[in-house]
Amino acid sequence: MAIVVMVILFMTHGLSSSCNGQQSASEISKTEAPSTDIWSGLMQRTPFPYTIPLPSPKSTVIDGTYTKFATKETPPVPCRRCPDYAPEGGIWKLNLNKGVFRIFHKATGWKDIGSFFISGNQLILANDPVCHEIIGVYTWKLEEGKLTLNVIEDKCAIGLRAMNLMKLPWLSCQPPSTEAAITDHWPKPAGCD
Repeated sequence: MAIVVMVILFMTHGLSSSCNGQQSASEISKTEAPSTDIWSGLMQRTPFPYTIPLPSPKSTVIDGTYTKFATKETPPVPCRRCPDYAPEGGIWKLNLNKGVFRIFHKATGWKDIGSFFISGNQLILANDPVCHEIIGVYTWKLEEGKLTLNVIEDKCAIGLRAMNLMKLPWLSCQPPSTEAAITDHWPKPAGCD
């Protein structure tokens, strides 16, 4: 009986904080895992084809890394079962690369991965483990280094994915010109490293 209780306690404690990839601020400070390690680990992963096959790995016009800095009056609330895609304040990173999207919140260490497709001015998100049966559809616009997304339909995480992705424009981490890339003299958005 004691073993069963210990297994249940381990499962509820261990899985509740790790199954959705979200950690409280206190858990992050305990593990002291640098956010660059989390980001580089996420960049090594590929999505699982939950709903539809993964797209062929070819470049798209919006490929790249983008960041945004969301302001919020209060710090993240420590929780064990935080909702996915909660629009917390701080630096967010979004990477779109050959049909794979990766998103990361630096302050909490929350991360996610999935696949994407481009069809004209529409961005289609799929195979997201947070909501593997839901396909999100957005319109996108990339102008002057800013990627703007507007939801057409996306019920993932009770609408929080759409709220989060649309809240602010995503600023490109790509230098605006060859000269800026060579000299490294350009106003880099917060979170580009």
